[in-house]
Amino acid sequence: MTSLYPLLMSPMFDPRPWGTLDLAPIYPNHKFNEKIGEAWLTGDNCVVSNGPLAKRRLADLSKEFGPALVGAAARDPERFPLLLKFLFPEEKLSVQVHPDDATAQDFGEPWGKTECWYVAHARPGAQIALGLKTGVTRAQFEQAIHENRAEELLNWVNVYQGEMIYVAGGTVHTLGPGSVIVETQQQSDTTYRLYDYGRPRPLHLERGLASIKDHVASGKVVRPAPVNIDGGKSWRSRMIAAPYFTVDLFELKEPHEFSTRDTSDKDSVQILVAVEGCGIVEVAGLAPVTLAKGDAVVIPAALGEFSIRPQWAVEFLKAFVPGAPAPEPATRL
Repeated sequence: MTSLYPLLMSPMFDPRPWGTLDLAPIYPNHKFNEKIGEAWLTGDNCVVSNGPLAKRRLADLSKEFGPALVGAAARDPERFPLLLKFLFPEEKLSVQVHPDDATAQDFGEPWGKTECWYVAHARPGAQIALGLKTGVTRAQFEQAIHENRAEELLNWVNVYQGEMIYVAGGTVHTLGPGSVIVETQQQSDTTYRLYDYGRPRPLHLERGLASIKDHVASGKVVRPAPVNIDGGKSWRSRMIAAPYFTVDLFELKEPHEFSTRDTSDKDSVQILVAVEGCGIVEVAGLAPVTLAKGDAVVIPAALGEFSIRPQWAVEFLKAFVPGAPAPEPATRL
């Protein structure tokens, strides 16, 4: 059997009516003939682009290698636990909701979809909508959907580069134009569209309205100050620690050592997504892998120790499944 190694993923570009032809600054050299809304990095159908496992689907590799790839912290030992992707909204996304675990299981799904958004870039005035305005009931919101004015009842907030937003399952939400988002979520594509500004796409009102929760912890994450690492010019920011994922932001100007185990001593696959610069991912005895802006590299849990050597400087997100799930994060709107 082929041994595991750091897996460089091929982005899977997904056309959406709210997307754009220009994916700069993340993918400035890619040209498209239709609007692209999302670049999937670790979806089930995403494929590896390097080494002996090139062109293999991540879902198939997760079944084949199990915990050696996904780690002991993953909920399902044969399913890749986290979906990461870039979002490029140039128009408003549909107003939607994802179910939490309990609601999803009522509908026959294995689990729900809690997610978080890191704002990689934002133009002045970029906004998101998170939840309903204070005092708005589910019945009032449903009426507004039928009257084609649902967006009036949403809680719209400005977003800025470097912010992290937590979107718990059961939260009504949408993105406005003008930002580039890195989304980390449970490996699920269960989305119920509640309102779509008259676009000719189906709505999912029955399940969507049933999925809305009155009290959720969604909002901008309140996080601690960055921590200097290695006593030099490199930094780590704990962007979010939540029940299903932990996401750290690193700014490296010197090589740094990492582990696939956390303080609970459970290992987890590590997903690296570069947002600026370039670095080299190194594991002893294995071929190095380049991590440049827009790239995602999957570090299988069984590899244990790995390092990243910046080429001048590299800024990247590192996402993993916590061995001891954290409570929902402190947030504000």
